[in-house]
Amino acid sequence: MKTVLHARRLARSYADVEALHALDLTVSAGERLALVGPNGAGKTTFMRMVAGLLDPSAGGVTIAGNPAGSLPARAALSFLPDTPALYDDLSLAEHLEYVARLHGVDEWEPRADELLERLGLADRAEGLPRNFSRGMRQKASVAVALVRPFEILVADEPFDGLDPPSRDALTALLDEAAGTGSAVIVSTHRAEVVERADRCVALREGRIVYDGRPSPAVLDE
Repeated sequence: MKTVLHARRLARSYADVEALHALDLTVSAGERLALVGPNGAGKTTFMRMVAGLLDPSAGGVTIAGNPAGSLPARAALSFLPDTPALYDDLSLAEHLEYVARLHGVDEWEPRADELLERLGLADRAEGLPRNFSRGMRQKASVAVALVRPFEILVADEPFDGLDPPSRDALTALLDEAAGTGSAVIVSTHRAEVVERADRCVALREGRIVYDGRPSPAVLDE
C-alpha cells in the first residue's frame, strides 16, 4: 500500500521537557489507526506536527511524500483539532463552501448537504457556529474537515462532545473515508473506537510503547 505518512526520528521539546522522543511511524493509504495514551503522552504534539502547525525540534515527517506544512502536504491532509477552530463571522454553510473551494471542489453543495444531514445540522446551515453549543461546534468542525478531499485525515479526540447518534454518524463517515483509500488517524480514549481500527499505536511520555493489533486493554496500561 502507498505510504501517506512517514515520521522519522520525529522529536519535539518545550524548554527542558521532551514531549516527543525520536518517533518513527509509517501509515499506509486506507489504514485506520487509533492513537492512544494518557494526557501528556505526546498525541496532540504529534498530530500538530503532522498537520504542519508545529515545527519539530529534530527529525521530520512527510505527508504523501511532501514535508509536513508544505502546500502539497496541506492539500493532502485534513486536520480535525481537539478544539473546533471556526470563524466567528461565517455561517456554517459559508465555512463549508470556503474550505471546499479552497481545495478545488466546485460542486460542493451535495457533499455539504449530505454531511449536514447525517450530522444533524441540516437546519443550522445558515447559523453562526459562535452561537452553537459545544456539541454542535464539534459536529460543524467534523463537517468542515470532511467536505474537502484528502489522502489522510488526522482527528484529535473527534468523538468528545458528541451525542450517541452523532458518534455513530462520525464512525460511519470515518469508515467510509478509509474505504475510499484515505488513511485515518484518530486519537481517542474510547474503547469502541480502538476496536474498529486496523492498528493501534500507544504513546507514553512521548514514546511509542505499543504498535499492533487493536486492543482496548492498551487504554488501561
